[in-house]
Parts: sequence; C-alpha cells; structure tokens
Amino acid sequence: MKNQTYIIGEIGQNHNGSVDIAKLLVEVASRPIYEKLFNLELKRMDAVKLTKRDLSEELSQSQMDALYNNPNSFGKTYGEHRGYLELNDEEHFEVYKHAKSLGLEFVETLCATGCLSLLKLFTPDKLKVASRDLTNLPLLSALAETKIPIIVSTGMAGKKELDDAIEVITKYHSNLSILHCVSQYPTHPENVNLKTITYLQKHYSDFVIGYSDHTIGISAPVAAVAMGARIIEKHITLDRQMKGTDQAGSLAIDGIYRMVRDIRVMERSLGEEMVFIEPDVITAKNKLERSIASNRNMKKGEIITESDIHLLSPGDGYKWSEKDNVIGKSLSKDIDKNEIMYNTFID
Repeated sequence: MKNQTYIIGEIGQNHNGSVDIAKLLVEVASRPIYEKLFNLELKRMDAVKLTKRDLSEELSQSQMDALYNNPNSFGKTYGEHRGYLELNDEEHFEVYKHAKSLGLEFVETLCATGCLSLLKLFTPDKLKVASRDLTNLPLLSALAETKIPIIVSTGMAGKKELDDAIEVITKYHSNLSILHCVSQYPTHPENVNLKTITYLQKHYSDFVIGYSDHTIGISAPVAAVAMGARIIEKHITLDRQMKGTDQAGSLAIDGIYRMVRDIRVMERSLGEEMVFIEPDVITAKNKLERSIASNRNMKKGEIITESDIHLLSPGDGYKWSEKDNVIGKSLSKDIDKNEIMYNTFID
C-alpha cells in the first residue's frame, strides 16, 4: 500500500536498565499483525526507539543530588535513578542489532552532543529530538550535521520554537519530520488537539507530519492516521504495572497489537476522495435497493400510469429516476401485484 504510516514503538527507558527487557520489547514490536475476520495479514510496526542521555549534560548538580524517594525510583538521588536507567553505547548497539535481525528499523533519541559517541558503533535509521530539546539549538545543529533523517516533537513548543528549530536543521538537510505532541503524561483528552496535525500539514507541507501520542489507549493515534498523520510514535512496555514512570501510560502487549492492527485497517479504510460505488457493494445494491414495481394486478396491453407503480426491492429493475421508461408504456404480459416491472414486461 502507498503512504503507509510509519509506526514507532518507543521503548524509551521502559527497559528499566535491562538490555534483555529492551530486546523482549523489540520482539513484541516485531510480531505479525492479523485482522482475522477478513483474513488480512497486515504490516507490523516499522521501528523501535531508544533514548540515550549523557548525564554530564543532563541536569544541574543540585537536581542530580536531589533525593528521589518514590515507588518508581531506581536510586536514592535523581542522578542515581537516571544513571541506573542508562544503557551504554555498546548496549544500544546490541539492541540495534537485535531490531535489525528482526527486520525493524531503529530510531534513537539523543539528548546531548555527548551521546553522538554511539554513532561510532552504528548509524540509526532516524534520529529523534525530544520535545524538551527543540530549543536546544546546539544539539539540533550537531544532530543535523550527521545528515541522518531527523524527527522532532512539538510537545513543549510554540510556532516560534518550531520555526527556529527548522531553521537550524535545514541548514544541513531537509529530511525532517514533525510530530504533533503534547508533553502531558498521560495527556488529558481536552489537551490532545489533533487538529494541530492539519495545521502542520498546511503550514509545513515540505515535511512529513505525524503524531507522538501520550494519551491512554489507542483511539488518538488511530484518529491521527485518519487525519493524515504519516508517523505514529507510542510508548510500549511489557507490563503497564512494571516499575517506572512511563509504564502506566504505555501500551502493553495486547494494546500494541490492537493499535497497529487498527492503524493498518484505518489505512485501508481511507480510500479515495470521491463518491463512487465499490464493486463489492454491487451485490448488496442489487438485493436491497428499490425498483419500480406494480401495486395492483395488471393485464397485458394496459397502459401504465404513475398510480400503478411504487417501489420495492430488489434493486435490479428501473429506479424512480427512470420512471419515464415505464409510465405511459403498455404491458407486454400480465403482471401480478407487487412484482418488479423489468424491461421484459414493457413494450
């Protein structure tokens, strides 16, 4: 199919510092997708995404040292917590190779220039800029200089911030995608504002437009596809009850399957921008539509008047718009009440 949606399963840091968990999430994302009623084998997810931070470029020292005592904490301080969740360059490479072996593309969110070190090991298919870094113009410049395709999210940006980011990136290349996003976790329905997608399509038509979703459930990303989003990004997890701040707002195994299935079905459902009769509807049309029929017993030779006819199914006879082919004509044979007046009945 043309113009299929590029679906990214965002692992982020839902691996909880474990390469094995990250690999399991890659395997979940690579599972085949079916629509069983119509026996359709559908395109699965396209890519997975990891996030890489350089803690030396992450937070102020006071924030790094701040106590972080909550059920989702992996360390006594916020710095220890963040450090626990980081995979090193080699571990990212291991997950990348696993994704590639399963036929998935690999996207990296790089949160600092220091994270570019992993490019010595491999080249991601795309680089992602987190919403919080859209105003980090030095980082955008460094990422764009690699010439790797870039995806940006607008979750914390207004038009000025977006325009400034685009100006920096396009000094190096124009292989850029823009995702509408709301950085509220989870996003309240009243704040989703999917119409931003059509705004971006109108005003940034040189770029691919998509949607990075933080809502609960799958309705928003499916609706975004109906509105023309070409990329969908959604957090994924093995279990929404797992420890971690992003787990509860992510899709678990069944939700991942349902979202990808429904997006792929939606793609097939969009069709063409015109009114026409689908060939598969012809049988139902002939069976269920109405045709001109007799409303009394009539004899051969009688002249048909409008008072002699009404409409009944099936729909394989004359339509009311064709009544001039019937009214004023004589019958070529007898016809019982409530029978379709086919052309073989009319002289």
